Amino acid sequence: MIEIAPSILSADFAYLGDAIRSVEPETSWIHVDVMDGHFVPNLTVGAPVVASIRRHTKCYLDCHLMITDPWDYLADFAKAGADSVSFHFEVGRTSELIKMAHDLGMKAGMAVNPDANFDDYSPYIASLDLLLIMSVFPGFAGQSFIPDVLEPLRRARNLITESGLDTVLQIDGGISLETIRASTISGAEVFVAGSAVFGQSNPAQAIRDLKRAASLALEGTK
Repeated sequence: MIEIAPSILSADFAYLGDAIRSVEPETSWIHVDVMDGHFVPNLTVGAPVVASIRRHTKCYLDCHLMITDPWDYLADFAKAGADSVSFHFEVGRTSELIKMAHDLGMKAGMAVNPDANFDDYSPYIASLDLLLIMSVFPGFAGQSFIPDVLEPLRRARNLITESGLDTVLQIDGGISLETIRASTISGAEVFVAGSAVFGQSNPAQAIRDLKRAASLALEGTK
């Protein structure tokens, strides 16, 4: 699977519905960056915005919770129509959060920062629907890709494959036509792209270009 998950963080919020409609022909995922101004130094959107988006799209709503206390808000996101929530490994209570998400009928994702130790979080991968490896430190759009994350990405892919898991492997941060190639070769299959999609004059074409770059990289490994 190769899927681009456009991040609305880089969209024009005054025309959010139009932005989402512009990419729907090319993707089945929409990525929602939720920031609380505490876990990360930025403040964005919450469950009410997800509920509004849900009324206007059938896309898979992939909600990345960059918040200190996700356990207080999972029910709100489930009610709003989120398909998955990715909470950060760094906030703790990981097993509890996975169970909570599943009990609420959502897919459970776990996000890890670029400096996270793979051996610390790898025991949770088998219980996850999605593992999100951050290729930037979360908080702001438009940051540069950190190449060091390719190693844990490869290790995660090997673990998922060798264990026969269905866990989706996602990468987020600094995704471009150049970095998507290395990320694909290292095992990622869902790519969160903000400015690389919504920062372009033709977002749908930008997704097609990213998918093509990933596909060519994948063909080169065969």
